[in-house]
Amino acid sequence: MKISCMKGKLMQGISNVSKAVSTKTTHPILSCIFIEAENGNIKLTANDMEIGIESYVEGTVIEEGKVAIEAKLLSDIVRKLPDSEIHMETNEDFKTTIKCEKSLFTIAGKSGEDFSSLPVVEKSKYITISQFTLREIINQTIFSISDSEYNNVMTGELFEVSNNRLRVVAIDGHRIAIRNVELKDESQDVKVIVPGKALSYISKIVNGGVDDDVNIYFADNNILFEFDRTKVVSRLVEGEFFRIDNMLNVDYQIKFTINKREFLDCLDRSSLLIKESDKKPIKLTIEDNMLYLKIDSLIGSMNEEIEIHKEGSNIIIGFNPKFLMDAIRAIDDDDITIYMNNTKSPCVIKDEEENYIYLILPMGIGSR
Repeated sequence: MKISCMKGKLMQGISNVSKAVSTKTTHPILSCIFIEAENGNIKLTANDMEIGIESYVEGTVIEEGKVAIEAKLLSDIVRKLPDSEIHMETNEDFKTTIKCEKSLFTIAGKSGEDFSSLPVVEKSKYITISQFTLREIINQTIFSISDSEYNNVMTGELFEVSNNRLRVVAIDGHRIAIRNVELKDESQDVKVIVPGKALSYISKIVNGGVDDDVNIYFADNNILFEFDRTKVVSRLVEGEFFRIDNMLNVDYQIKFTINKREFLDCLDRSSLLIKESDKKPIKLTIEDNMLYLKIDSLIGSMNEEIEIHKEGSNIIIGFNPKFLMDAIRAIDDDDITIYMNNTKSPCVIKDEEENYIYLILPMGIGSR
């Protein structure tokens, strides 16, 4: 194999696929990036058997061939090379030379014959959305998945397509994050659970804007995200997702609108008094058109007040400030509207069109 390409292009491809390299494996081939040069294309692939990523790199194929190279070593070498053209050549023993300007590395490669190619995903069921929208959906929900080893369903997000609308839901037992997106084209109904790990990777490599599409293909056991010259294939999470519609169809007794930036800054200040292990709630007193915030912890206390526009009765309620901050930070609106019923029911943060919905369970505040 003999190829050449610019350092920036190669580094981008390596960075993209490296997210699917297995770091803890008894199979050394899974810690490699598989490089294929054929039909004038340079293709990089990594596959940890749960998530596989394939990315094409712009360059020149001088001689076709294949080689598997340990991912971290390849990444470290290319990253340290000058910003210039890189020449890579592999002999019949898979010894690989990497040359850039006056730098020359010679490293051992592998044949890659044991490397597992990405599974073929049937393309009959799919949706198309912009790369910007996909990245936004993930960033506005991913914080609500669970890392629990005991409930695998909570480690993923529900992708549900119905009536030409995509609904994405994440839940961790204390909060729920929902994003709804209208689809431009007619789509078949779909309901799958996508691993949070895969979505986290995708959010880091989907860099396009509102005019750049990503096709999402749904199969029985896998999901495929295809954009630019990159493919991400992931296994789906097995199991049935939680039924949450009965939690959404509720008439609320209290509703108030608040400036997002003011509220977020106040919550951020309150977090200065909370250690990770000290799960103290922030106490919200909603009275007339004022919100009074109070926190007491082992470090100290804080009081603050913010003007709001309220409809309904007064209430005193406690929440985990981090959960509130995660939801509010994900919202782009200048003002947000929060709905409540009582001290035992979740608060709901949503816009009028319900493009986003966040449910957060309250915490007990005792006699504070």
